[in-house]
Amino acid sequence: MNIKKKSAAAGAKPSARPEDQRLPLASTFAYGFQHVLTMYGGIIAPPLIIGAAAGMSSQDIGLLIAACLFVGGLATILQTIGIPFFGSQLPLVQGVSFAGVSTMVAIVHGGGGIQAVFGSVIAASLIGLLITPLFSKIIRFFPPVVTGTVITTIGLTLMPVAANWAMGGNSKSPDYGSMANIGLAAVTMAIVLLLSKVGNAAISRLSILLAMVLGTMIAFAFGMADFSKVGQGEIVAFPTPFAFGPPTFEIAAIVSMLIVILVTLTETSADIIAVGDIVGTKVDAKRIGNGLRADMLSSAVSPLFNSFTQSAFAQNVGLVAITGVKSRFVVSAGGLILVVLGLLPVLGRVVASVPTPVLGGAGVVLFGTVAASGIRTLSKVEYRNNMNLIIVAASLGFGMIPIAAPTFYDKFPTWFSTIFHSGISSAALMAILLNLLFNHVKAGNSENQSVFVAGTERIIREDDLKCLAEGDRYENGKLIDCDGKEVPVEPSRLPADEH
Repeated sequence: MNIKKKSAAAGAKPSARPEDQRLPLASTFAYGFQHVLTMYGGIIAPPLIIGAAAGMSSQDIGLLIAACLFVGGLATILQTIGIPFFGSQLPLVQGVSFAGVSTMVAIVHGGGGIQAVFGSVIAASLIGLLITPLFSKIIRFFPPVVTGTVITTIGLTLMPVAANWAMGGNSKSPDYGSMANIGLAAVTMAIVLLLSKVGNAAISRLSILLAMVLGTMIAFAFGMADFSKVGQGEIVAFPTPFAFGPPTFEIAAIVSMLIVILVTLTETSADIIAVGDIVGTKVDAKRIGNGLRADMLSSAVSPLFNSFTQSAFAQNVGLVAITGVKSRFVVSAGGLILVVLGLLPVLGRVVASVPTPVLGGAGVVLFGTVAASGIRTLSKVEYRNNMNLIIVAASLGFGMIPIAAPTFYDKFPTWFSTIFHSGISSAALMAILLNLLFNHVKAGNSENQSVFVAGTERIIREDDLKCLAEGDRYENGKLIDCDGKEVPVEPSRLPADEH
């Protein structure tokens, strides 16, 4: 309540939808920049990996990174501001999806090169654009038991990313996992927590950004931050269309990428529903459809500017939850900053100088907040006389398999491993299917469907309660009445299987 009052005092304008709230311009761009810092490490990683697999020079990889920032910014603006039929108008940051990295590397290694990657992204995204109406109809199959499971899984599956960042980000580096890296991450995390406790609402909401700035300053003081490369390279550069040549279209590459698109549609649907739940706004089939169409349109256009598939960033969903800043215009400002970073590589190099352990320290809190939001949603689920507990248990467990054992699906067919190697997709598909089986297919259902359900709570018969008097209590295995006298308990005479 205090935060809401202080936000109003700071100049925020109330609106019918929480996501339509408008903040002062300075606050809007400050919070937007916080979103950029949160996802920056994630958006530059795919072009680094794919560019290295394609044998590109550092200059060409830099071009890929700039392109991904530029297109991610445009995609974010489309998703948040929206135009007819495109854009969910929710605070969702868009960027290159990790889901397709392994497939794109496989296409490159298969001889198609980066041109085949771009061609497959264009073709598969256009197909995805055609099938989005099917995905937008699944909203009724996403009750809290499904959404809570998926949101929790999103947070849990992101924790290895935060841990890797905290250790240094590069497993081949000599200082990977060093106490210095982990200590820097721990200090950053501590700063986030301390600033979150500050009574000032503005400081509390900017805790992630301020912690990253302070963490970087501390790192610089100890020689752990390097700004020497900031001045190297071009200051202004517009992404050249088809800088690596025209795209090529190979059937096998397109089929593989189409599987990635299906995964992306699943993950984006989950993110749209997750952020809608966090913001506290209505998310219906139309809104999901608009969001997915924006995703696919951005993905289809991105190869024109040398970028890849676009998807909502789950870590920024956590930022919305932890800061309480629900305005989509804040994220639009972040998108504009991304566009500028894509046009001004020198600014991108400044942001890239933020040490990875600093990102990791902030990421632990961010990603944990996503999981906590999912747990909060699961607390609203009814578990009596149904199989919802089994749905949650099986889906969470299934979603954790690729996280606990990353090589689990290596021997499976490529199409299968591409889908289920994502813990988010695994949990989402399992939760949807089990919800359909147990809550929509009524055949075979009963009052007490599982021993697990029976064990979720204590049940006392109403007739037994009527036998108790005011003040009766149970002590040391005996029933004591209000006068302190033991009440005899008659042994049950029911057959053993009826106890």
